[in-house]
Amino acid sequence: MGEGVDPTQMCQSLVDKVAQSEQLKAITDSDIMILFEDWLEELEKEVLSLLREHGDMDERAMSKKLGLSGRGATFLLSKLKKEGKI
Repeated sequence: MGEGVDPTQMCQSLVDKVAQSEQLKAITDSDIMILFEDWLEELEKEVLSLLREHGDMDERAMSKKLGLSGRGATFLLSKLKKEGKI
């Protein structure tokens, strides 16, 4: 199995696919972004829960626990630090 899901890469792929079809973009753009934001929020909650449960974790340990790529874990941890949540 691969490294897991990279939220940044997934978002870029999603944006690329939506941009390919103006009709789809016009119909679903805001709905897709809402779904992505909801998914990202759930991942953030999981990260915070893991940190409460296990204390400080590096990106590698976090990526294994969540099934994310190393870059995905780094992105989430950096985002939460920047927002003052950790």
